[in-house]
Amino acid sequence: MKVRAADFLDYDQETGVYRENPEQVVRDDVEKHYWLHVVRTIVKDWRLYLMLVPMLLVFLFWRYFPMYELLSCFKVDNGQLDVSQQMFSGFSYFKKLLFSTGDSLSTDFWRALRNTFITSFYGLCFGFPMPIILALFFNEIKSNAARSVYQVLTYLPKFMSTVIMTSLVTMLVKQGGTTTNMGIISQALVKLHIITEEVGQAGLLNNPAYFRTIYQISGIWEGAGYDSIVFFAAIIAISPTSYEAAQIDGANKWAQMRYVVLPSILSTIVIMLITRIGGLLNVGYEKVMLLYNDKTYVTADVVSTFAQRNGLTGSGQKGIAAAAEMMNNVIGMLLVIGSNTIARKATNTSLY
Repeated sequence: MKVRAADFLDYDQETGVYRENPEQVVRDDVEKHYWLHVVRTIVKDWRLYLMLVPMLLVFLFWRYFPMYELLSCFKVDNGQLDVSQQMFSGFSYFKKLLFSTGDSLSTDFWRALRNTFITSFYGLCFGFPMPIILALFFNEIKSNAARSVYQVLTYLPKFMSTVIMTSLVTMLVKQGGTTTNMGIISQALVKLHIITEEVGQAGLLNNPAYFRTIYQISGIWEGAGYDSIVFFAAIIAISPTSYEAAQIDGANKWAQMRYVVLPSILSTIVIMLITRIGGLLNVGYEKVMLLYNDKTYVTADVVSTFAQRNGLTGSGQKGIAAAAEMMNNVIGMLLVIGSNTIARKATNTSLY
């Protein structure tokens, strides 16, 4: 192929001379001095980059270094402290969890996996819309002082420890020998004839049928207000001219929410939904462990508590626990990829 000067230079008809394109000169200079620009930017904003160091260390020590222990999924635990000194066992732990018919360990794992999915799915259906609804209501409060008070009251449960939150839940539905010893929530449900007095006296947390309901309601109480911050920030960023145009067209408050607010924050909702779906199977063991007991294993036991019980307090099978958590995380990764692909094709909005 013949290369000509016109392929790289611009011809000046007045002078009859080939000149280099100014835009190309700028691009060449940027590419040539790219790392110099990077160093200058870091030196100029060194305070901001210094603030990144603690976060990088946290991810390094608590996210990346622990990945080394995932090798225990494929190693025989022979009492050696170092995973590298253990013998390779292939996929024996995964086969034992998934395909061991008649084995109580496999039965418990499938039960925990089913409970994890159901618990997370209920949280997605009932817990995800609540922060959006709260943000819409906060936006309709005209008094800044009143809005601030309401927001602080809804944010407050998030800043309490899990132990305190579960203790409050236990006190509200506590069991007792008589009606007077029941928690205030249990007494109210008995008087409304939603539950029987026998169920209230036995304790709602001792009844497998009510564990998921208590878990979801307490989760909404704890996190809905804090999660509404993102949606409220997206709502207040909407231009006032959009509301004025809707009012001119005769839209009331509900119509403005439907045709102005929700379409404007749709991208934020989609991104938050993708991240929520990605963590669909990541049910933390702390809250479940503080609320469940032997009577509610059938509906309360999840993968994280199954792994904790078998890996630490049970028979010490670290490989079984690691294999269970690894399968849980792999499924979560596939859910992120799938939901992101669907969102990108359906709404042209995605994480990547």
